[in-house]
Amino acid sequence: MWRRLYLVAGLVLLASASARGQGFGDKVEAFGGYSYMHADQSTPSNLNGWELAGEYKFADWLGGVADFDGHYGGGASVHTYLFGPQVSWPARVSPFAHVLIGGAHVSSGGFSDSSFATAIGGGIDTELVHGIYWRIIQGDYLPTHFGGARQDNVRVSTGIAFHF
Repeated sequence: MWRRLYLVAGLVLLASASARGQGFGDKVEAFGGYSYMHADQSTPSNLNGWELAGEYKFADWLGGVADFDGHYGGGASVHTYLFGPQVSWPARVSPFAHVLIGGAHVSSGGFSDSSFATAIGGGIDTELVHGIYWRIIQGDYLPTHFGGARQDNVRVSTGIAFHF
């Protein structure tokens, strides 16, 4: 299952890169970077990991996002795969907000479970040079429901976004 998810993430990023030569303008964004998650488990955990996202902009201010991440620490791993709309203010310093839905998977000490997941949040990108942005911060409230209990997780990310 995870191999297929990583394949989809790779295809999203590949499609984002190839779109540049097809005259789409700044309609496609590919993001990759570091991500921190405070996982609200029976024993709360601070997990470090990665986040990859691709966005296709239907308008200057509205896009559709595919977001994938992996967080690790203390023998646990959490992966999410989320999709949904994102609104942004197109400018040199560009704030954005999104509501994403999808799934999550946790593995820890022989326990493994999957859950419905959402991410409600936003962030700020700033242009470094034409087409390359630094995602100064992205913050998300990311609730899950593993093992019959609700978790109120927080995810914070930073990295580089390419606009094509």
